[in-house]
Amino acid sequence: MNAKTAFDLIFRNARTRTSPTPVDIGVSGGRIAAIEPKLACEAVEIELGGKLVLPGFVDTHIHLDKACLLGRCGHDHSTVAEAIAAVAAMKRDFTVEDVYARGARVIERAIVHGTTRMRTHVEIDPRIALRGFEAVKALKRDYAWAIDLSICVFPQEGLTNDPGAEELLIAALRDGGDAIGGCPYMDTDPNAQIEKLFDLAQQFDVDVDLHLDFDLDPSWWHMEEVCRQTERRNYHGRVAIGHATKLSALPPESLKAATARLAQSGVAVTVLPATDLYLMGRDATHNAPRGLTVAHKLVENGVLCSVATNNVLNPFTPFGDASLLRMANFYANVAHAGISEFDACLDLVTELPARLMNLRDYGIAPGNPADLIVLDTDTGANAIAEMPDMLMGFKNGRQVFARQQPTLFPPRA
Repeated sequence: MNAKTAFDLIFRNARTRTSPTPVDIGVSGGRIAAIEPKLACEAVEIELGGKLVLPGFVDTHIHLDKACLLGRCGHDHSTVAEAIAAVAAMKRDFTVEDVYARGARVIERAIVHGTTRMRTHVEIDPRIALRGFEAVKALKRDYAWAIDLSICVFPQEGLTNDPGAEELLIAALRDGGDAIGGCPYMDTDPNAQIEKLFDLAQQFDVDVDLHLDFDLDPSWWHMEEVCRQTERRNYHGRVAIGHATKLSALPPESLKAATARLAQSGVAVTVLPATDLYLMGRDATHNAPRGLTVAHKLVENGVLCSVATNNVLNPFTPFGDASLLRMANFYANVAHAGISEFDACLDLVTELPARLMNLRDYGIAPGNPADLIVLDTDTGANAIAEMPDMLMGFKNGRQVFARQQPTLFPPRA
């Protein structure tokens, strides 16, 4: 390294997932400028003492507009349809201010839990109109100092059977919607919805991210139509499906064929452990199915996957703290991940979701934004195993949070 290189900040003795020994990370102008041992330069220094540094977690699927609804309705819902109906009844009365306040609560939790990139799905239909969208746009603007927020607009309750929904979707896409989603299983003509959503995606040149195949009956699904439309539109690498719990109900040979189809068409899968486990298999009297698609095994066979939050404190998932590290640990437990697979589970909330969202500037590498988090551990595998404290986080080289480590007070001798 040229001794004349100037840095604004240097992280001393940081461990990364690719460096077997601690390195220094030099930051200049909000970007990573150098990664090597013992950088020689006078700058503000943060001594990490071998702590693990990650490029921040990436949450590909969350619903900020309908988070934190506990207490507004009953929450003993046993089906997806009941949860949808419960929120549909409430959202007519949502205001921009209400959505903003609830979304901010979740975003702030996500920030201190290390999330630096996020895609939120926002419902667009004649009941909520564009109020939720306006609130989330404001959140995107107001929290840009700590998190990059991408907005995926979608019709939760149908499209072809919901007059006025398409016009509202178009208005949202014209006004800054970053991606388009849908919920075909709620439409009277699911394939027509899928085709229309792809039409709009091409018209506005945005990615597609669908709620799909969210039950445990593998005798039918919409995955094939999504793969077909993806290939027809040359949208390889720009389409994701969330939930896809039907995959968890397939016997091995059928799963192998479905995996190959997804890999061939370039359709990604986002698994949402908290919601998938909460709502699937609730009618079983014993030996309840998990309803969790094993994402890291799909990855081994060429399918891009992520693990994400989905819902927080609402009828779909009446718990949650927006911690992707906790979600990855939860996923690893339920998916029976072995110790040798812990790093693959961490990939599901870091590098892989960054690829799913087509983020070209993600990762700890020279030239990328200095979006970094520091964990109180030394390896990626231990991050999954221990769920260590999140010590501090940085966005574009500026510190955005810090957490004080706990102190024990043993009795005096």
